[in-house]
Amino acid sequence: MSDRALIFWMSLGQAGSLLPLSTVATLVPVFVAQWGLSNAEAGWLAGSINVGYMLAVPFLMALTDRIDARLVLIAGAALSAVAALAFALLAEGLWSGTLWRILAGMGLAGCYMPGLKALTDRLTGPEPSRGVASYTASYAVGAGLSYLFAGLVTNWLGWRGMFAASAIGPLLPLVIGFLVLRSKPPAPSRGGLASLLDFRPVLRNRPAMGYVLAYGAHCYELAAFRAWIVAFMGFALAGREPGGMVSITLLVTLLALLGLPASVFGNEASIRFGRRRVINLVMSVSALIGCLVGITAGAHVALVLALAILYAISVTADSGSITAGVVAEADPKLRGATMALHSTLGFAVSFVSPLVFGLVLDLGGGQGDTRAWALAFAANALFALGGPLALRWAAR
Repeated sequence: MSDRALIFWMSLGQAGSLLPLSTVATLVPVFVAQWGLSNAEAGWLAGSINVGYMLAVPFLMALTDRIDARLVLIAGAALSAVAALAFALLAEGLWSGTLWRILAGMGLAGCYMPGLKALTDRLTGPEPSRGVASYTASYAVGAGLSYLFAGLVTNWLGWRGMFAASAIGPLLPLVIGFLVLRSKPPAPSRGGLASLLDFRPVLRNRPAMGYVLAYGAHCYELAAFRAWIVAFMGFALAGREPGGMVSITLLVTLLALLGLPASVFGNEASIRFGRRRVINLVMSVSALIGCLVGITAGAHVALVLALAILYAISVTADSGSITAGVVAEADPKLRGATMALHSTLGFAVSFVSPLVFGLVLDLGGGQGDTRAWALAFAANALFALGGPLALRWAAR
């Protein structure tokens, strides 16, 4: 199979695996009302999928240095489907909902980075960063379609029916893993479980760690944006848009889909002008725009939408470049372990950031206060500045 065909199928499977991803974020206002949640508790629920990811990905990605990543992908896709069904049938409040979202995160941990490892292990072209960028850009497609799916299907089937239907998405990478990917076990590796989870060689790889830390800053900013953007747009456009949840989720879907061209073009710019230079510029601009977004909550609709569009582009434009940098700087024999650490940090902060965002909202006066949104977005966006600092440290 050609590299282009392989990238297409793996990107398609990745988008499918993410169908359940943004479902809780889309329904934050629903769960706040039905389950009596505070903003901090809503942020906890929205971010809990990242806890499961963080717990599972170190072992699963390190395991891909020992067994074919294709097998991990298949198992993760199956677990994702089970978790979506379990949430539909058994979630009754904050803690039961959290449990099943943690399980969903473990399933996602078996899909996202193992899928990328399965792809990069099979690419034969001279410039694998384009394949990495295309694959990571499909994350934006999957997350965006998840918003739209949740908004539309909840209107038809209710939220439980929507969660059950979302289990269809992870079946796509499961089928691709069986039918498209050929078996390709990695080179034999010695050592037991202790060596499997020994990340000290990765930590000593300073160039790779710079990108890993930059990815953490990127994920912190992006996760809160994705978890709270539906609620924010609902507040900012209250009384000024006629379609309720469906039109808000359609708008948020379009914002999320901007991540696809943003990530691809960001990586192309990195190839042409230098990876570190482009990442530093994008993350700095993103921090500035993020600080402005919350201030516009009560402003004219055109300004709200313009800044939301710019933020949706800037907050994702560095994604493919950062991940391509990690892959490029990793020791080939430790690529799975390096990607494990990269992904663990990214999703660990992805759990923390929606929670902190909700706490700032509560402390600032709640979702009905423009100042609270301004404080929450500003506090969140400032974390993007950690990326350029990490890359500067790594270049010393």
